[in-house]
Amino acid sequence: MATFLHRIGRFAFRRRWLVVLLWAVVLGAVGAVAAGTTNTASAGLSLPGTESQRAFDLLDEKFPAANAEGASARVVVRAPEGQRIDAAGNRAAMEKVLTELKGSSSRIAQVSDPFAAKTVSADGFTAYAQVTYTVGAADLTDADHTGIDEALDAGRDKGLTVEASGDALAEPEQSMTAEAIGFLLAALVLVITFGSLVAAGFPLLTALVGVGVSTSVITAVSATFQLDSSTSSLASMLGIAVGIDYALFIVSRYRAERADGYDAREAAARANGTAGSAVVFAGVTVIIALAGLAVVNLPLLTAMGLAAAGAVVIAVLVAITLVPALLSFGSERVLGRARKRAAAVPAAAPAAKVTVGRRWIALVMRRPAAVLVLAVVALGTLALPATDLKLGLPDDGSKAPSSTQRKAYDLLSESFGPGFNGPLIVTVDDRTPATAAGTAASLGKDIAALPDVKGVSPAAFNKAGDTAIITVVPGSGPTTDATKDLVASIRSLAGKSHAENGARAMVTGTTALNIDVSDKFSAAIAPYLVLVVGLAFLVLILVFRSILVPVKAALGFLLSVLASLGSLVAVFQWGWLKDLVGLEQTGPIMSLMPILLVGIVFGLAMDYQVFLVTRMREAYVHGADPRTAIETGFHHSAKVVTAAALIMISVFAGFIGSHEAIIKALGFALAVAVALDAFVVRMTIVPAVLTLLGKHAWTLPRWVDRILPEVDIEGEKLARRDPAAGQDPAPDAVPQLSGRY
Repeated sequence: MATFLHRIGRFAFRRRWLVVLLWAVVLGAVGAVAAGTTNTASAGLSLPGTESQRAFDLLDEKFPAANAEGASARVVVRAPEGQRIDAAGNRAAMEKVLTELKGSSSRIAQVSDPFAAKTVSADGFTAYAQVTYTVGAADLTDADHTGIDEALDAGRDKGLTVEASGDALAEPEQSMTAEAIGFLLAALVLVITFGSLVAAGFPLLTALVGVGVSTSVITAVSATFQLDSSTSSLASMLGIAVGIDYALFIVSRYRAERADGYDAREAAARANGTAGSAVVFAGVTVIIALAGLAVVNLPLLTAMGLAAAGAVVIAVLVAITLVPALLSFGSERVLGRARKRAAAVPAAAPAAKVTVGRRWIALVMRRPAAVLVLAVVALGTLALPATDLKLGLPDDGSKAPSSTQRKAYDLLSESFGPGFNGPLIVTVDDRTPATAAGTAASLGKDIAALPDVKGVSPAAFNKAGDTAIITVVPGSGPTTDATKDLVASIRSLAGKSHAENGARAMVTGTTALNIDVSDKFSAAIAPYLVLVVGLAFLVLILVFRSILVPVKAALGFLLSVLASLGSLVAVFQWGWLKDLVGLEQTGPIMSLMPILLVGIVFGLAMDYQVFLVTRMREAYVHGADPRTAIETGFHHSAKVVTAAALIMISVFAGFIGSHEAIIKALGFALAVAVALDAFVVRMTIVPAVLTLLGKHAWTLPRWVDRILPEVDIEGEKLARRDPAAGQDPAPDAVPQLSGRY
């Protein structure tokens, strides 16, 4: 591997204009395709293999008109304190709102009358109107959204409380300010690390190229594969973070090779062969973790995982091809202060400076057992809130209290009951209409007799009479345990009914879908972990040629992800320090968050594992004893790993400003996870464990060693390069391990 990437590095350095031109052509081509693509991203959530999804599919087939793709809005109107909505003045004001709604857009299909539709609360204070459109939410214009706002304001001007919810309302515009701040912080870290604007600029430039290519590809295929905005946001988040980090490791190693006396071309090739090998294997672990999300069989999660994995693939390719080419353009200027210091240092260099990193590793290795216990206890404490993890899907009840959607949600809960916002839809179907009708009637009566049922609507049949819909309004809110028990009870009744007469009954609706999502993720997490950790374990055995090092890496990852989940629960569910992240409303964690977090954190954790421990193994392979190898590897990689972690934290923290709930929470969780994994697990627990293991950390059973291919990630073959063979000579027989990546 090292030799192959060495050749690529030499070629890219020598043919820099060709490499740059090829990437420019790729970026321009995919950008042009993306610019001509109409993005009709779908925000829908499908869940193959679940009862709720089968019921949704049945409704699409049997009630096509009721399940049209048109956008909708629910306008809630409440009379002033102490008055009824049917009072003459209030009724006239509400009718004005309805009139304004009808005239607000030519795309409106229907606006219901609350009095005719009997959607007035029992106390007479509140009513709601249903507004439907002829086009989907993605096709509504700013004028359509403005029309709704003006209609609501017309009612408010008359003294009514008027709020609205639904997908027809405009979502807050996404601001790029927070992401830009994260990018600028990453640039600042690079400048401080390298002491050179040119050296800092290369990782930023290559990251932008990689993200530009990946997001353009995602945009180009989004219409075909119905990708939503979260997919692109996640790919951008990871693409920027790993793109900067991967280039950082190669540029840093290049500077180290120059310090060892190699000329520019050979230094770039060696940096690509050594740090580039670590980049490739680190990228492979991230790709495995992200692509493995497909095992959950949730289309949205699969799309997010594959898109993000694609962004990482492009980041790796950019790092090992474009970075060496750019180094050719700034081969001297990229050295920055390091070149000046090298010129000023006499031949007999003074003793190594005692840095914070040296003090830290000395402390860890002096008391490895105590440090290990303390770090594990600290992470375990942070993980404790995860025991109270509650999962759910975002709805209007999880929006900010200041939003009109949340206000409408609260008005409906107060006036029509907490279960009104989460109705259950029961479908009954049979090839024989008479059987379907009889089953629907008897099942409706049985459901009405269940506890925590506020109302059951009469069965509504399709034209063929073979399928019925029964709407059940729970007495409790959508996310309560009582409602979950009610869904289980209805499904139990449906099972008994099917056994008696053969008619099929299913429960669906947002609440039932939420329950099925949670159950599906709970069932999928174990096989997902087995698949991802198993494959990555094999990759790490290849890299480190050890059994204990990959085991330690996997256990460290579990500590990181549990601690980050605990932090996520404490802030986003419990509300601790929520103002610091701009969180207005706490609530259940989105159902797909844990498994998505597991996949991403595992990949990133293996990044730092590879970059840090590979340097230690490199020292050990080149003859250092276990303790010296740990000290040497830590000293030469701690600074750049710290910089890489700070860059990722900055990029991820930038996405905390997103208005998308999943992206906001994911940005926070990833920033915390990277901080804990890099500084507590990899730079504290890892050296402590390696110190305790000694030489056993680097051993491998002989029979395993014989069957494993040699990947040479440490660059042993590069160290033995023969100048007589026409290759660039090394300044010494074995290069000094003074480089950093």
